[in-house]
Amino acid sequence: MIINSFDDKSPAKINPQYKDNRIKCDACIVTFSNIIEKYVLDNYDIEECATYKMVTGTFPIYKINYQGKVFAFYKTLLGAPASVGIVEDVTEVIDTDKFIVFGGAGCLDKVINHGKIMVPTESYRDEGTSYHYATPSDYIINKNSNVVKKFLESKRLPYVLGKNWTTDAFYRETENNITKRKNDGCISVDMECSAMQAVCDFRNLELYYFFTSADLLDSPEWDIRHIEGEYAGTQHDTRYFDLAIELAYYVSN
Repeated sequence: MIINSFDDKSPAKINPQYKDNRIKCDACIVTFSNIIEKYVLDNYDIEECATYKMVTGTFPIYKINYQGKVFAFYKTLLGAPASVGIVEDVTEVIDTDKFIVFGGAGCLDKVINHGKIMVPTESYRDEGTSYHYATPSDYIINKNSNVVKKFLESKRLPYVLGKNWTTDAFYRETENNITKRKNDGCISVDMECSAMQAVCDFRNLELYYFFTSADLLDSPEWDIRHIEGEYAGTQHDTRYFDLAIELAYYVSN
């Protein structure tokens, strides 16, 4: 069974090849949004410093100088396999042990307003990738949620803590499975968090994660909660990058 795929008794055939001249950074910030990528290029002291390659093309990795710190920054792809593979590739050329990841997540509680920050405390492993990086379990602990919580409190920003559901198949978020996850205490649903936590634990990296409360599944019909081209409160809201870089600064001190 897939949940028995974790093997720590034999070596992998393919491993990351860490370069001797890896670029030292205090932390690495990861976005899923092309809108946020453009915003960062237009508004921060940034330069392209490396790339990662996939069959779909070659993608830039940037270096940001910020208040005496140096942060790496890149745009990743959706889904657990892609986002995890890219972390592995990025660490070949970027030398850091801290990853800040943020993006939109579906909301499983109608009480939580659109755009509110959600901090995952643990994530349900409804994807395949994490089972190759961590021993079987229903949930994986997002162990730095308390650090993110303290950071948000230091900024006096409202947030909500709760369990998260990571799934490979957002078109198969069925009524029954939504009810199960809600009854289990999940407040959000995404496609990467549990797997990203697993790879970071396996590679001794620190992961700091937060979500934007996006579309609502806790309603009779799916509610996208924004109109086309509206970015406020969505995963494309540039304010959340400003928050992410402050979090990177916070954890690197």
